[in-house]
Amino acid sequence: MTKKDIILKVADETNLKQIDVKKVVQKTFDCIIDALIRGEKIELRNFGVFKLKQRKSRIGRNPRTGQVVPVPPRKVVVFKSGLEIKKKVK
Repeated sequence: MTKKDIILKVADETNLKQIDVKKVVQKTFDCIIDALIRGEKIELRNFGVFKLKQRKSRIGRNPRTGQVVPVPPRKVVVFKSGLEIKKKVK
């Protein structure tokens, strides 16, 4: 499912204009991204939690050449699903 699919489904089920739904969906994603940039945790009850995790530096290997390559530390976004999703997906 794409962002456009979500917009179409919400617009259809709520009888709102697609352009208005698109603005709300995009602003929601922007707010989540902005919070992650500030290092905040986003907790959506019954859905899940988005947060940043710091990955340590490590030694990697180039699969083509086998050459050892240092991989620098970096931040990654992780998502942990909530109980409601876990129950429904089972």
